[in-house]
Amino acid sequence: MLDLLNKTFPSMLTLLNVIFGSLAIIYSFHHDYKLAAIFILCAVIMDSLDGKMARKLDSTSEMGKELDSLCDLVSFGVAPAILIYSQVFYLQQNLYGLMVTIFFIVCGALRLARFNVLNIPDHFLGVPITLAGGLLALFSLFSLYSNQSLTLLVVLILSLLMISNIKTPKL
Repeated sequence: MLDLLNKTFPSMLTLLNVIFGSLAIIYSFHHDYKLAAIFILCAVIMDSLDGKMARKLDSTSEMGKELDSLCDLVSFGVAPAILIYSQVFYLQQNLYGLMVTIFFIVCGALRLARFNVLNIPDHFLGVPITLAGGLLALFSLFSLYSNQSLTLLVVLILSLLMISNIKTPKL
């Protein structure tokens, strides 16, 4: 029984990640942007714990790695993009806002796909999606009434950083 728990516990943390990300999307639709941002930050915590626990319990697997990437796309790609779109761009029907929102999600998917194929042991190539999505959630949380131009710039920069060739150290 304990062995089964050791093998499934990291995946349960990963699933909590996607649950928090999904809640962030739902609360964005309900215009509760503060709570949505907090849920994304909770997903960041779960994402940092799942890999650590998997290594500590010696239960890493290809399935866990793929599950983590899928959950990360929801929690740190789709959820922050929907949050920012709902909070800043939706009411003004901003076409550029729509474009950078989708671009953020696409760059996040590309970032995760590249991460899964490269397997670089000592650094990340590009800013991790967890960091980009977490920063976007913090931006949302601390600039509730930010202007559209600044938000466009922040989302665009974070998107490009995810697909950049910048070496980011693994902590």
